[in-house]
Amino acid sequence: MDTATQTLVRVRKMQPEDIPAGRELSRQQNWPHRAFDWEFLFRHGSGFVADADGQVVGTTLVWPFGDNGGNLGMVIVSPRMQGHGIGSRLMEAALEALGDRAVYLNSTEEGRALYTKFGFEPVGRIFQHQGLVDAVPLIQLRPNERVRPIGRNDRSVVADLDRRATGLDRSRVISSILDTAHGVMFDSNNSPVGVGFLRRFGRGYSVGPTVAPDALAAKAIISHWLGSKAGKFCRIDVPESSGLSAWLEEIGLPRVGSVTTMVRGEPLVTSADAKVFSLINQALG
Repeated sequence: MDTATQTLVRVRKMQPEDIPAGRELSRQQNWPHRAFDWEFLFRHGSGFVADADGQVVGTTLVWPFGDNGGNLGMVIVSPRMQGHGIGSRLMEAALEALGDRAVYLNSTEEGRALYTKFGFEPVGRIFQHQGLVDAVPLIQLRPNERVRPIGRNDRSVVADLDRRATGLDRSRVISSILDTAHGVMFDSNNSPVGVGFLRRFGRGYSVGPTVAPDALAAKAIISHWLGSKAGKFCRIDVPESSGLSAWLEEIGLPRVGSVTTMVRGEPLVTSADAKVFSLINQALG
């Protein structure tokens, strides 16, 4: 970074009044986040901004989830300020805030070199599917399986399913989603073994997070939500390992992009019978 830019730009903690500027930066990247989406992300974590003489020219957000892991996202630098090391300074602040936790993020191709520089390594890919949903075929369930609305007594079960699937304590975020989104449980032999949500996001609706024991259960949850929004714009972000991408293409929801999941530190241990089949969003995982 040249001396003039170093003098001009300072990295400071993000404040609620910085959200409109952050949203404008994401709009410049053609990201779909509404003001509510930014507020949701900031409310459950914290962040840093690059401030150039009172103007926000860069952002990053962090989410510590318990003592062992966390997420990092919304790393944006204004196009006119790129190439001056601002992204590195934001990363330094974010990683200092997260300490020695295992840190996950989802990287665009453009950002991968920066994250590699800070010790992140690829561990998977996420496929983004979106579009207008037509009629979605019903999934034939196995005996003693059903999809049902989330009940009042399911809250702790939902948080536990998410914890087992991710290795992270995201209970605060999950509680907020339970309060603001539509949700269903997947039962097998009268036991809740899966969960999935439909939320407003960006241009329309987002299906996720979805946690299930296997792909058929995940398809039953996802098809329930997509079928309820026929003719509406829907988005879903699925791990490559889920095996759902080809199925989503078949039912008319095209793949429009992908990002690389990366981790700094040792990946967390997750359960074999509760797996993530769709994300909350690419920032939170």
